[in-house]
Amino acid sequence: MNLNVDLHSHRTQLIATALAASAVTAGLFSAYQQHVKRQKRRTLDQDILRSLSGPGAGKRPRNGDDDDDEVHEVKLGAGNDSGRIPIEYDEELVREQLARNYTFFGEEGMAKIRKGTVVVIGCGGVGSWAAVMLARSGVAKIRLVDFDQVTLSSLNRHATATLQDVGTPKVKCIERVLKQISRVVEVDARIDIWRKESGGDLLEGADWVIDAIDNITTKVDLLKYCHEHNIKVFSSMGAGAKCDPTRIQISDISFTMYDPLARSVRRRLRLAGVSSGIPVVYSTEVPGEVKLLPLPEEEFQKGNVKELGVFDDFRVRILPVLGPLPAIFGLNIATFILCELAGKPIQNPLPVKGRKKFNERLSRDLQKREEKFLGHQINKLPLDDDDLGLIFDDLYRGRSARPPHPVPERPALVRWDPSEPLSLMNCVAFEFADAEKHLKECLLEKKRPEDVWGGEVVEVVRRRREEARRVIEWVM
Repeated sequence: MNLNVDLHSHRTQLIATALAASAVTAGLFSAYQQHVKRQKRRTLDQDILRSLSGPGAGKRPRNGDDDDDEVHEVKLGAGNDSGRIPIEYDEELVREQLARNYTFFGEEGMAKIRKGTVVVIGCGGVGSWAAVMLARSGVAKIRLVDFDQVTLSSLNRHATATLQDVGTPKVKCIERVLKQISRVVEVDARIDIWRKESGGDLLEGADWVIDAIDNITTKVDLLKYCHEHNIKVFSSMGAGAKCDPTRIQISDISFTMYDPLARSVRRRLRLAGVSSGIPVVYSTEVPGEVKLLPLPEEEFQKGNVKELGVFDDFRVRILPVLGPLPAIFGLNIATFILCELAGKPIQNPLPVKGRKKFNERLSRDLQKREEKFLGHQINKLPLDDDDLGLIFDDLYRGRSARPPHPVPERPALVRWDPSEPLSLMNCVAFEFADAEKHLKECLLEKKRPEDVWGGEVVEVVRRRREEARRVIEWVM
């Protein structure tokens, strides 16, 4: 095959000229696109610098009018056109900023997210992190509701607060940062407290409501209100006095366990006629030695410390909080809501209640031993399945009380002291054969546990009983 090319032929020269012209044209077109993009970014940088230099400094004059300082109030859920993208930050830049989200959710999903409206009630450690990630992910309208101000102690967990923000409203602090993150987000910052009497005003237009309230009465009122008015709401349970991120999970309120705030909220909601249908983020971790942060002596001299709050029922004495935990709670909430808005909900969140069958078997075996010990049938144990799971998983770490403390092949629980009622403090984990031995010799034949098991087992049980006592004080 002859591949010789005549470089002097007229045809060859025409082809070469066409190729060169095409290359030059493509290069010029690419250079022009890069120039336009650089110009847009330069303009954006200037706008950001102006916005950071002071209040109102970031406003751009329109039609040559430098005195046009008109401010339009943002109304979430209203039919205004305030959601239009500013001229200096067009759709191309928006899509570049949200490129990873577009890749994940697709065009349809991101279109839904960018039309979404989320109301955050409570803008502390949990709510602030949720708000930041919603803004970073393209949510169009965010309303922030909180009456509180930033304090020095807020800085260990708040998503946006700095030293300069101490003494300023939390919602304003978050609003400033959200507008620095996204030029298209509409932020409605309300220095207010949610009340059931006028709750509808603050929730108007919401696709989702985030409950990050500390006060249990207000929290239950908000959840009940949203449930009754078919407003989607996601609630944060207690992040205080916790440190194990592996215990954090999302579930329905009806599936929560071990969390004292969740337990109290669940019971109050059930009394109000709401038993399920509210997703929550919570931790199954049982706190160890938990103490309230101390109050100065002069505060006690003023009277009942429970009456010293800014509002009724808002606690003055607070639990210690490890900063990353409320952040993780907030990120869980933001992730869940983003997936819901995009139409790609998280399917079957993995609950700890995956051990439900295991706990039920522990319960059946324990009930049989109790009936043998008591000499008659019983309808129900004084401990529920969650309690038994707490005993085996948390108090006894999934191991037998008998040295060398192996993981039992067939775990079993049994009453420890025959003179005391069955309770969290008076129930011990053994291998099945050891539990049967304890029933026979210690419960029925009345032998002393130390004589049957030795001092080491007795000491282990003593320590676990003390842990159970602290759990009862904290959880119950």
